[in-house]
Amino acid sequence: MAEFRIDRRDHVEIWTIDGEARRNSISMAMLAELERLLARAATDRALRCVVVIGAGDRAFCAGADLKERAGMSAEDVHRFHGGLRRALRAIEEAPQVFVAALNGAALGGGLELALACDLRVASDAAQLGLPEVALGIIPGGGGTQRLARLVGVARAKDLVLTARRASAAEALAMGLVSQLAPPPRLAEVALALAERVARNAPVSLRQAKRAIDGGFHLPLEEALELENRLYQDCLRTRDRLEALAAFAGKRPPVFTGD
Repeated sequence: MAEFRIDRRDHVEIWTIDGEARRNSISMAMLAELERLLARAATDRALRCVVVIGAGDRAFCAGADLKERAGMSAEDVHRFHGGLRRALRAIEEAPQVFVAALNGAALGGGLELALACDLRVASDAAQLGLPEVALGIIPGGGGTQRLARLVGVARAKDLVLTARRASAAEALAMGLVSQLAPPPRLAEVALALAERVARNAPVSLRQAKRAIDGGFHLPLEEALELENRLYQDCLRTRDRLEALAAFAGKRPPVFTGD
């Protein structure tokens, strides 16, 4: 049984976690399929943006499937954890822009999945949290690191150490998400954002993502040098010439990724 439903819209794909009955939690099968999807996307030059959303309206992803976890051996848990870390890094390193559409609860590994994405939009009814310390562990899929980098150390400690859930409005205020939408319109809003991203030059999208992520914690001079190297790569593309021709011709550019 497929763990994701895939819907292709030109240069955009929508990956729907198809596990509504288990609140779209991360099972071993779901994680394995996510890794396969990411490996395929890494070689798809026509794909520019991916929207990740959960089935139904209760949860984006409620974290690890705890019912499955109860029957796992220690070795199984280590294998699951390694796969999760690999998948989230693959999202960050992917040439595509990833948009997380939080249609409900995003908890534990589900929030870590959203944090690995480039952009996050949420329904008004969404709740976000990292409850791991209440379960005798800590966030282990990058939550302590990505959350602190996104919203600052103080806010990250507040959410992690209390194990509380933040409302969508609070998440917007702290910059954890960039946009809210009424639940019935969330998929539409996320797709519109993805399509707006996908209209841009593929090489430029990839290089801009690399510049922001790669330079964030470098000293300024090193970060500026990284940005310059990535900028110079864009100058050699056909898409840059196409953008200039389109501007001169007062028409939309047709980008090919070359």
